[in-house]
Amino acid sequence: MMIRFAIVPLLLALNFSMCKKQETVSQNPQPAGTSSPAPGATTAGGSPGVPSVAASPKIKKPVVDQTAQTIIFCYHLLVDKIHTPWTEITPAAFEAQMKELKDRGITVISMQDLLAWKRGEKNIPPRCAVITFDDGYKSQYEVAWPIMKKYGYPFTMFIYTEGVRGGALGGGGAITWEQLADMRDNGVDIEAHTATHQDLREGHAITLAGQGVKKTRTKLTGAAYEQWLQNEVVGSKQLLEQRLGIKVNCFAVPFGNYNEHVKEMARNAGYEAMFTVYGQPITFTSPMDSIGRYAIEANKPKVFEDAVKMIGASTSGGAPVAEVGAKDLATQPADGETARTALPLIKANLSGIGQIEPGSVQMRVSGLGVVPATYDPKTGAISYQVTQKLREKSCSVFVTAKSQGKKVEAHWTFGIEESPSRAVPPPAQTPKK
Repeated sequence: MMIRFAIVPLLLALNFSMCKKQETVSQNPQPAGTSSPAPGATTAGGSPGVPSVAASPKIKKPVVDQTAQTIIFCYHLLVDKIHTPWTEITPAAFEAQMKELKDRGITVISMQDLLAWKRGEKNIPPRCAVITFDDGYKSQYEVAWPIMKKYGYPFTMFIYTEGVRGGALGGGGAITWEQLADMRDNGVDIEAHTATHQDLREGHAITLAGQGVKKTRTKLTGAAYEQWLQNEVVGSKQLLEQRLGIKVNCFAVPFGNYNEHVKEMARNAGYEAMFTVYGQPITFTSPMDSIGRYAIEANKPKVFEDAVKMIGASTSGGAPVAEVGAKDLATQPADGETARTALPLIKANLSGIGQIEPGSVQMRVSGLGVVPATYDPKTGAISYQVTQKLREKSCSVFVTAKSQGKKVEAHWTFGIEESPSRAVPPPAQTPKK
């Protein structure tokens, strides 16, 4: 009997102790990464009173605005007196353009914000722009950067590593590694633009350059080409990352010249996006390995105006332009091909697009603008014989039309390497009416 009465207080004390322990657990949540048991939970075997581990909540991505659009601008050298208008712009003209973006309500965003939107991770404003600078001139540090600070604009620098001061191609007007580090420390995005800024396609003439290497002009093929291309695409990325302690995830192709092999190497190198100089509005579905930028040059003031108007026309309702792949148009010269004349015949077949409004068909050629192309509604063929010699090493062609009330656009690029052995064909004669 005495034993029975002694056990009762012991059981009461034990019960009180367990209650206090549960209170302590509830007042002191478990560390992050552990799960709190739900009241009344059972084990896998169904035993009541033994809590089971709660399932981890699913992380939801934000719902992004897939109708937003952006335009990307590409600048090079800022100088007071223009000598080479296809790569230069005055500081006054540059600042006026930055002000115009602000006045028009076009938000300047960073490159990394653009990529995050493309990944579906965050929103961007409905109408926005990205500013980039190519090559690495000291005027970008001394002149452009203060203007960008004035407006509070982020921007990206695409650097070719041998062009930095001290490199094989880095002259007195080149940016220094110290200046790049200063920009990095202040939030400027620094990305890759190859090692020596040359045509990356196999079989094209290049200049071999490097420390202690005599500059020689040659054409590389096979293993020698692959080794050179590896340094241009991969080596430049590694050098930037090592010298500046950064992560490089963007690659700008020199002159816009590339092919599938170049794109494959860029992907394998870990680049998230590849950029050209053939401007177009960037949509949520634009391919990441050929993102077009508008190259701003002193001799082509309408490029900036047209780009701003194009993005300004988009207010809502999805992408205003349906993009058609050049491979579906049987283009001539083909996308990525090299023309052996600076006066090529440019052709495309639009019959696969659908019913086209004949008066809506238009062709633009880089360096020339809108050209008087001929369109045959019966065959769907559009053609233009270039009559003014193309000066650049590459050419981009844009063909736009309306089909069933929607604007359709296709663009492609081809290289130009005029053969000295061939006579230049005479300009096409306009038939007399």
